[in-house]
Amino acid sequence: MNLHEYQGKELLASYGVNIQRGEIANTVEEAVSSFAKLQADTGTQFAVVKAQIHAGGRGKGGGVKLAKNADELKEHASNILGMMLKTPQTPGGLDGEGKLVRKILIAEDVYAPDFDACEEMYISVLMDREKKQNVIIYSTEGGMDIEDVAENTPHLVHKEYIDPNLGLLPFQARKVAFNLGLSGTAFKGMTKFINNLYKAFVGSDASMFEINPCLKAGDDSIIAVDCKVSLDENALFRHPNLAEMRDEKEEDATEVEAKSYGLNFVNLDGNVGCMVNGAGLAMATMDIIKLSGGSPANFLDVGGTADAARVEQAFRIILRDDNVKAILINIFGGIVRCDRVANGVVDAYKNIGDIKVPIIVRLQGTNADIAKKIIDESGLEVHSAIQLKEAAEIVEKVLK
Repeated sequence: MNLHEYQGKELLASYGVNIQRGEIANTVEEAVSSFAKLQADTGTQFAVVKAQIHAGGRGKGGGVKLAKNADELKEHASNILGMMLKTPQTPGGLDGEGKLVRKILIAEDVYAPDFDACEEMYISVLMDREKKQNVIIYSTEGGMDIEDVAENTPHLVHKEYIDPNLGLLPFQARKVAFNLGLSGTAFKGMTKFINNLYKAFVGSDASMFEINPCLKAGDDSIIAVDCKVSLDENALFRHPNLAEMRDEKEEDATEVEAKSYGLNFVNLDGNVGCMVNGAGLAMATMDIIKLSGGSPANFLDVGGTADAARVEQAFRIILRDDNVKAILINIFGGIVRCDRVANGVVDAYKNIGDIKVPIIVRLQGTNADIAKKIIDESGLEVHSAIQLKEAAEIVEKVLK
């Protein structure tokens, strides 16, 4: 689950991480009053207007602007609120439709008064699954795309791996500060920053924290100017306060709807819809579709309790995609009986009506023979198969 920048900063601040302070606004009027409050609380002369969407690169699309007075702030807020912001990370990239900006963050200017004395750095914390350890990735080249830095100047990207049994050790935080070229007050500030950042990462069950840029200000303080946070959804039951931060308007509407029906669904850009029970079988089904000359249009796991209602909703969601030219249903009957799924397929087909794409049903396991008979005798335009290879051959045939 992704958080907005302002939510991520609130989370960081709760763990003692120094952040760029700001006020959230949903309207131009709120933005003006937020600027006045920010000036009173922080003494900042200027303000930064930041679009709040779940995507990076907002500045490249015009979603981050500096306001030097109330009039400029009002102008920037008017332009950004309601815009369809396009960045390299929004759907379709800079050529896509972008994301609607519904709220903005009015943040203090942390670069004043001595802009030239400021230094931007990059810091992130995430899990390295191959090494089975958390890792802090950091660089002196902040404010830039870390992918470009890693490709063009890999020696400027450092990694500090953390033993899960020991946690972050004091010397490791000092090592990060040293490799970033810091000294004196900034060195001490960075060691504290790293320690608190790692506590926030572990304490919130996050899968990623990215601070870009992390700023050494003119007074040598260390500040998180931007913040990108991704939380592990499997651990949200332990953090009801964080679960409440979910912004479904920023997520794929179809995926949100599927989740409400208990379906695990991810939208893809292929031409063969998939309906499978079990994540592993779903991945294998996607592979077999590719080998058959097709491309999966989605990942859809109906789970172990695939009743008729759930199968029907899965059908409706898949058929909403105009790119789908065929649907492959691949069910292994273990917990769920194949005949139950077959009845669900038949009922869903009749309820939806006028399904114009070929449907291939492969049912194997408990009551698979009964299920095949139900499909074959239904009188519907449905191809049944027992072996996965047989289903793949049918997929290849109907796509030609």
